Amino acid sequence: ITAAAEAWARGTAALPKPWKPQKPVLPVEGMRNVLITSALPYVNNVPHLGNIIGCVLSADTFARYCRLRNWNTLYVCGTDEYGTATETKAVEEGLTPQEICNKYNAIHTDIYRWFDISFDYFGRTTTPHQTTIAQDIFQRLLARGFLLQDTVEQLRCENCQRFLADRFVEGTCPFCSYEEARGDQCDKCGKLINAVELKNPQCKLCRGVPVVKPTQHLFLDLPKLEERLEPWLEQSWATGDWTANARYITRSWIRDGLKPRCITRDLKWGTPVPLDGFRDKVFYVWFDAPIGYLSITANYTDQWERWWKNPQQ
Repeated sequence: ITAAAEAWARGTAALPKPWKPQKPVLPVEGMRNVLITSALPYVNNVPHLGNIIGCVLSADTFARYCRLRNWNTLYVCGTDEYGTATETKAVEEGLTPQEICNKYNAIHTDIYRWFDISFDYFGRTTTPHQTTIAQDIFQRLLARGFLLQDTVEQLRCENCQRFLADRFVEGTCPFCSYEEARGDQCDKCGKLINAVELKNPQCKLCRGVPVVKPTQHLFLDLPKLEERLEPWLEQSWATGDWTANARYITRSWIRDGLKPRCITRDLKWGTPVPLDGFRDKVFYVWFDAPIGYLSITANYTDQWERWWKNPQQ
């Protein structure tokens, strides 16, 4: 309080001059460098106040605070454009997935600009950088033995001649009996779902009854990472700013034992899997989308690794 009173008494003339970073904004030796992201909004809708308040506005407020503190700050975001949410929206509107992405990315950009959200860069995930970085991470995981192949049973619509990944199938939740649960998660109880567990499943495109068929997929071998992950988490919890809820959820996953996580889908719209035997598949959006933060930064500056691979600054 004393320091604040003294600063007030000195007046604005005594305040340090505002920091004006060069463009593009890059880490500066000796300064506090802050990289800010907000959750990538799905590209299949028009953003409303809830979307903006839920993640974009809080990050924008923090970015403005950091700049007022004269911290070297980069704030990036962009639309999340792959996955079944985009494909189903394209079917609804009679457009291609890329046309849907182009349409709604422009709408999102205009709305955030109208609200004066202070992004340094607002991008998207359907870019060559996204493909390059996602496939590079995949190849590194493959080379280090952190991927598994397995045959899984999935729902397939014989009428549409396609496997029904995620939002392409709906049915009754096996946990809470909600009748409009998706093939990957129930929006009512929040539980993750294996599509074959749905009761009374229906193809979302033709409303036909699917059949169960085997298909090959790739999995991230999380149990193999568990031994390395636990000490890293302990250190991160001790030195970082994890919320109580994030710690609780993470501890419960570790306590129950990590399970292999499927990272591929039988879809056409997405980042292609660069491996023989799987080239007709794409990466699951929850493997692919987080990499969007890196690729969006890469679209902003070719020196993106100075932000993402530079713990010293």
